[in-house]
Amino acid sequence: IKMRKRINQLSHVAADLVPPIDIGLLVQLFEHAFEIAFFIKDAEGRYVGINESLARRHGLKCKADAIGKRPSEICPGEFGQVPTEQDARILRTGVPLIDHLEMQWHLPHEPVWCSTTKLPIVSADGQVSGIIGFSRDVRMPFEGNESSAELAKVLKSLEDNISEIRTPSSLAERANLSLQRLARLTKRLLGLTPGQLMTKTRIAVATRLLIESPDSIADIALASGFYDQSAFTRSFKVATGVTPSEFRKQTRTQSR
Repeated sequence: IKMRKRINQLSHVAADLVPPIDIGLLVQLFEHAFEIAFFIKDAEGRYVGINESLARRHGLKCKADAIGKRPSEICPGEFGQVPTEQDARILRTGVPLIDHLEMQWHLPHEPVWCSTTKLPIVSADGQVSGIIGFSRDVRMPFEGNESSAELAKVLKSLEDNISEIRTPSSLAERANLSLQRLARLTKRLLGLTPGQLMTKTRIAVATRLLIESPDSIADIALASGFYDQSAFTRSFKVATGVTPSEFRKQTRTQSR
């Protein structure tokens, strides 16, 4: 609540001190921040400005391919639906999203952990008229506090032992945490239950294997910690919008 009040105060102060900033100028500024995907969206959650980093992240040929579209229209499955729902909530409530750690689609063949911040654009009459924000890849993240270090240990334990860790309890044991502590940690820093974290990480591992390994989809399912190919196919399609075999075919076609 304090953060929201402070952001609103700064927004109104800035509005009083400077004239409206051109969207193109902001995009031009963030073209020099190569590690950051920058965006501005309108009151309907549609992109009105992005930098090249965001276009590359989604495998778009040019920035114009995103303009006028919502994330769900340029990114398949949950990877597009989740940010679209975030935007709708921010536009409805005016509550910002600050340093939210989430898994996003990148390049667009690899799910990666990103830290996302989204701020409501508030007009002079107090109405939310859009969203401005950025997302940065945090594959080498987690600096600065004990909770982040604990989460880094959890993620490493999970990725290194993905085929062996079957339950949240086994993940907690592997990371030397209580199950209650693990649940609080993943909920507070990721907004996920331990089970949801495990599923997302399995998808990330499976995605890399589908690209890099010649193994069968059934073998990749087991190597990624899924019980069988059917469970893997269902989870993968929910997350990405395509089946594992379709995804493998697409990536091989695109790499030619």
